[in-house]
Amino acid sequence: MNAPSQLFNFMPALAGWGLLGLALCSTMEKLVPIIPSGGMFIMLGIYGVPALPILPWAIAVTAAGSTAGSLFWYGLGRWFGPDRGDALALRAGSLLRVRSERYWQLKDRYRRHRFWLTLASQTLPAVRVYAAFPAGVLAMPSTGFIIATYMGAAFWNGPFLLSGYLLREYGFDRETAILATPAAIFLAHPLLFLASRLCRLIHKAA
Repeated sequence: MNAPSQLFNFMPALAGWGLLGLALCSTMEKLVPIIPSGGMFIMLGIYGVPALPILPWAIAVTAAGSTAGSLFWYGLGRWFGPDRGDALALRAGSLLRVRSERYWQLKDRYRRHRFWLTLASQTLPAVRVYAAFPAGVLAMPSTGFIIATYMGAAFWNGPFLLSGYLLREYGFDRETAILATPAAIFLAHPLLFLASRLCRLIHKAA
């Protein structure tokens, strides 16, 4: 039995601990990136959300757990520092045939839009695990990082938890639940974009 299968078998027992178990599972997902987040949160919705009124609390504590896991990578990035971070990124970029000019452009763009890019990164598979590292390397203020990560994690975790709850409670077939979850997230992305534009306009008008 491989490691992901062993971890998935352990998740229902951990989810049985209640909200604390949900928080621990979501933290583990960030620290052990071999766990597919979508499948894990659907499983947590099945085993860890006994009733619909618990769902908002489940979203809140899993977002907190996800943020706690991201803080590990953020702290590692702060320790690594900008000089070594740039050297590592440029070395990796050369292997991937990414020109150094492109890297500096991306870095500048991140500095100018770091809050919204950090938030949006939490809704992208795989990227959501490691995005905290460059945020730490670039010394993004910790308060803004925590808020953006928490909001993005809640936005990502919620549809999966709801799908798991509906799958158990109403007997939706597995294929429907799995297809409906990314569809809900995809449809919500334009709302996230509009919210970012609105906040930017308000900031400029102030």
